[in-house]
Amino acid sequence: MASLWRAAIGTANIDDVGGVEFWTNPERTGWLTKQGEYIKTWRRRWFVLKQGKLFWFKESQITRASKTRGVIPVNNCLTVKGAEDVLNKQFAFELSTSRETMYFIADSEKEKEEWINSIGRSIVQHSRSVTDSEVVDYDSKRSG
Repeated sequence: MASLWRAAIGTANIDDVGGVEFWTNPERTGWLTKQGEYIKTWRRRWFVLKQGKLFWFKESQITRASKTRGVIPVNNCLTVKGAEDVLNKQFAFELSTSRETMYFIADSEKEKEEWINSIGRSIVQHSRSVTDSEVVDYDSKRSG
């Protein structure tokens, strides 16, 4: 599986973002500071959470023509939790997959908690851990 960061690097168009109209009715938006994958610098980006995808942009004015700087499909994520102790930075949180952890810094404790809650809800809603095809109806398998 390719790194989420590598999949997210560069600009994306609507074909790359699974048809999500990120410019309308997002579940959550706001400024976060994120750490780069290769060059571990911190950059402030505008984030948009919608339909199980976390997009980021350089600017906060988002339109249909806006180019994403990257996107993280949250259904690949396992956990989202505070990370102040890991980074020794206030209002830090992490988003983890089975292979890597990405770090973000919010502007306040309230913002951090709201992002963690929003992303956590999205992980649950868009999780691939149980799909309709994997659900077993045990009642129909019982012998009568």
